[in-house]
Amino acid sequence: MSGRLFLVASPIGNLRDISSRFAEVLTSVDLIACEDTRITSRLLGHLNITVPLTSYREENERGKSIELCHKMQQGQSIALLSDAGYPSISDPGFRLVRECHMNDIQVVPIPGPNAAITALAASGLPTHQFLFLGFFPKKKNAVLQVLEEWKDFSGSLVFYESKYKIVKTLELIQSTYGEERLVCVTRELTKVHESIISGPIKIVRQAVSEKSTKGEFTLVIAPTGYQFESTK
Repeated sequence: MSGRLFLVASPIGNLRDISSRFAEVLTSVDLIACEDTRITSRLLGHLNITVPLTSYREENERGKSIELCHKMQQGQSIALLSDAGYPSISDPGFRLVRECHMNDIQVVPIPGPNAAITALAASGLPTHQFLFLGFFPKKKNAVLQVLEEWKDFSGSLVFYESKYKIVKTLELIQSTYGEERLVCVTRELTKVHESIISGPIKIVRQAVSEKSTKGEFTLVIAPTGYQFESTK
């Protein structure tokens, strides 16, 4: 009988966000596939869980997906974790999940923290419709192309961005969308130094540039014409 693949969402910062189901699943599986075995080892140590780990990252994802699928066909159950958040969402995992479906292996999602959804919910920007576009491209012209393509999208846009590029990316957004376009920049969600700043990009950009740019950033952009309005 085939094993199963458990897609387990890891905390994005605060270890108290770990659910009882999270711990139960990791205790029960035969193997844990993860991005960085050092990071996952620390997490398992916090929970006093001892299960074998194997590296599953972008560089080895193609071959490793087939290898892990064979193990599940032989009856092993495997949990897939990313360093933070949900596996396969801007992290390795898509190929393994696809391989499981192609081989009739059950995939069991274990929900948990996700930075994109958390930032969107806390932004004060429209949530009825949104588009998650992952990380911005590395090159400036490619970033501008993405911004132009989705400039008139009728919902909110959600991106991840690195600490090295966040200020420059905000400058590009302001030059493309105008200084009054509403945005929300979140940093270090659920962690001690969590920061959530919403408002016109000219104000948010200035606030971000004056603060530390260390940590993980999620950026939400409101649709064209949207403004904060009091419900009084």
